Amino acid sequence: MWMVNFRSPSGTRRLVLASIVLLLVALFLLPSQSQGLLQYVSSPLGEVLSLPLQAISSIDHGISELWAGYVALQGVREENERLRKDMDLLRGQNGQLREAAAATERLKSLLKFKEQAPSAIVAAQVIGRDATNLYRSVIINKGESDGIRSDMGVVTPAGVVGRVVKTTGATAVVLLVTDPNNAIAGLIQRTRDEGIVEGTQQGLARLKYIPLLSTVRNGDRVVTSGLVGGFPRGLPLGTITGIDRAEGALFQSAELMPDVDMGRLEEVLVIQDPRGQSSSSD
Repeated sequence: MWMVNFRSPSGTRRLVLASIVLLLVALFLLPSQSQGLLQYVSSPLGEVLSLPLQAISSIDHGISELWAGYVALQGVREENERLRKDMDLLRGQNGQLREAAAATERLKSLLKFKEQAPSAIVAAQVIGRDATNLYRSVIINKGESDGIRSDMGVVTPAGVVGRVVKTTGATAVVLLVTDPNNAIAGLIQRTRDEGIVEGTQQGLARLKYIPLLSTVRNGDRVVTSGLVGGFPRGLPLGTITGIDRAEGALFQSAELMPDVDMGRLEEVLVIQDPRGQSSSSD
């Protein structure tokens, strides 16, 4: 067993060295506790030793606060990340709910119009548009198997959309009222003058063959005449926004702003029996 010989000079140095080491360990590892112990040491030795201990204690306290702050910051960062994910999820759910609410409102409007319409009609969804830009048309998810035939009129609660020009078993192509190849019999509500509504190259519509003596003016409403085609009388077509009276022409013509926004079609109604001669409906 190792023992210190206090009587020899080397033993005394070892004892002093060990005491210094223990004191330094105590100072660096337990500065606060060491500071408390020094309170019992009489001055001036206690005051001299307490100064470095206070400095070391302050550093130790600062390091503890920094570590606690770092741990708290990590917790806040993780909480922010979780809240951000929750917000993204809620934003997505909110968008879906808004879309569902808008679809419900559109379907309620279609159902109300269908209940009030005297004709047999079939509800359909728009599932595509003409990708060639040769025609202004849309594709709907109802076809021959649903009783859809060519020349049937297509509407929304806002007004006339167009007419069916091609069918398959499960789909149909609807030529929009804004296509130049379309022609629908129209009637100016105020003057009762008739004409033909055709599409324009600019994506609007035009009422042609208005009699020269007609007092048509801007703001007049145009509806279907019901005399020919797949529409009953009185369905909204649009509003006149400009009159053209060419010198020497036999008729007047007028620019027409369609009531239906053709770029936002989602659900439509196909008129199977515009004269109300059949009681069948889907």
